[in-house]
Amino acid sequence: MDKSKRLFLKSKRSFRRRLPPIQSGDRIDYRNLSLIIRFISEQGKILSRRVNRLTLKQQRLITIAIKQARILSSLPFLNNEKEFERPQSIARTTGLRRTTGLRRTTGLRTRKK
Repeated sequence: MDKSKRLFLKSKRSFRRRLPPIQSGDRIDYRNLSLIIRFISEQGKILSRRVNRLTLKQQRLITIAIKQARILSSLPFLNNEKEFERPQSIARTTGLRRTTGLRRTTGLRTRKK
């Protein structure tokens, strides 16, 4: 075969077609938490449509369902499993901080002549 004819032949690489993440029987609803949780990252963010491999309509419905579940307290807004840990040596003060004699400047300085 000539090189020019070889360029137009398709490669014979086999690929495995991925199954769609939402089957036709699945209802996209705020009560279906087992479905909704698959489309949220570890930090609690809604994953993008490219990552989820969803259609535009499915992504919209998933986003609405996640937001409804968050409002109804079925899902947390943030995933707080890995909370920020403070060293034990730092003591936090409770109450308001008082500034004694210090003023905050606005950042604009005037020049004296």
